[in-house]
Amino acid sequence: MKHLNSILVAALLLFSVGAANAQDENNPWAISIDVNAVDTYPVGIDDEGRLPEAAKGELFDEYFNANDHWNILPSVSRLSIGRYIGSGFTFAAVGSINRIDKVGDIAVDDLTYYAADGEIKYSLRDLINGPGGWFDPSLGIGGGYTWVDDIGFGTANALANVRFWVGENIALNFQSTYKHAFEDSYGIQHFQHSAGIVFKFGGKDTDGDGIYDVNDECPETPGLPEFNGCPDTDGDGIEDRNDACPNTPGLPEFNGCPDTDGDGIPDPQDACPTVAGLAALNGCPDADGDGIADGEDACPNEAGPRANNGCPYEDRDGDGVLDKDDACPDVPGTVANNGCPEVTVEVIKEINEYSKTILFDYDKATIRQESYSALQSIADIMKEYPNTVFHIQGHTDSRGSDAYNMKLSKERAASVMDYLTTIGMPANRLTSEGYGEERPIATNNTAAGRQQNRRVEISLQKDQN
Repeated sequence: MKHLNSILVAALLLFSVGAANAQDENNPWAISIDVNAVDTYPVGIDDEGRLPEAAKGELFDEYFNANDHWNILPSVSRLSIGRYIGSGFTFAAVGSINRIDKVGDIAVDDLTYYAADGEIKYSLRDLINGPGGWFDPSLGIGGGYTWVDDIGFGTANALANVRFWVGENIALNFQSTYKHAFEDSYGIQHFQHSAGIVFKFGGKDTDGDGIYDVNDECPETPGLPEFNGCPDTDGDGIEDRNDACPNTPGLPEFNGCPDTDGDGIPDPQDACPTVAGLAALNGCPDADGDGIADGEDACPNEAGPRANNGCPYEDRDGDGVLDKDDACPDVPGTVANNGCPEVTVEVIKEINEYSKTILFDYDKATIRQESYSALQSIADIMKEYPNTVFHIQGHTDSRGSDAYNMKLSKERAASVMDYLTTIGMPANRLTSEGYGEERPIATNNTAAGRQQNRRVEISLQKDQN
């Protein structure tokens, strides 16, 4: 028995790793290393076989009388190799040796004992304590061939076995087998008891995660038991197969993706993942509420239209007409005149005070030099009204023919218009026309009246918008 104890300790140290289950489809193979005892006594009294009746007792009589009846070879003397075949059944091939020095109460010379057996066992473990229990009893049947002192005979076997799983894949093994001899004349009915250790093996765990491939839904990638062997790389409790962001811890409601800024939009769909924003703007903020994301808003803190890059339109001249609608953005005007100043009667009067001083060479359209100053003043006033079109009128007195007076008045009005364009007035803001003697403002019967009628007047173009 000292040798058996040493073997048990060594095996416990060598094979205490693996999956904590009895022999099953995950670890289908098992090896049992035992010491065996042969007992010929409690087999039932009869006159059959090689042993006399005096060497036998009633069935199970003194079944546990190891001191008087058991033949024990104090070393490893039984080896079993078994394989799980499904639904709780295992098949094992067993070989054993022993030395017989007593049959019942009768001493005999040392007889050699060899046996080769096949066993089919059914485990009651799952019925008694559920899968994975440490207590693993079995019942079984089998058959084999036994040689006692070189005389062999066939046997039919019935057995009871119990294993106590003490480690991950190692158990203490105890078995008692009744072997009924077929040969009436030279067979030996007997019990064979055994005790030892069994360890299982053969389970395939490709990824080494402790979950056998047969139960591992991700057999080539190390994983976790709670996910049937599949991984959760980021440790967020969502297995990688169902995790839209398997490398970044996230939330279940976002399929495992994070929402760093807490705005309810997962980072992969969030254009601004670190700043809380709006779903309508792909997670980006809109501080001024103008519907333009701050990152695209040139004025993020002032509401403005997209057409102006999110900035409010200016009114540089402060006339109440926004620059975008203001035809004169730098000159205060009126709404009615598109933001441009309106020409008043007073302005026209002022212009015409200057126009009274415009002089021409006698009977010609040539402007005299001393009139340039007045014309400059007229141009300066006109420039203050940048969207106004001015109409230059030429008039004469009644002396001379109508045709001549009409021609001269047209030429003088055109001459004033041409000069004004040379000092900066846009031509499209000026028109000219001659009216001859048609529009007198005084009598032509006196010199003073005719002088008043010979004039240039400036008015607003009547058809301007």
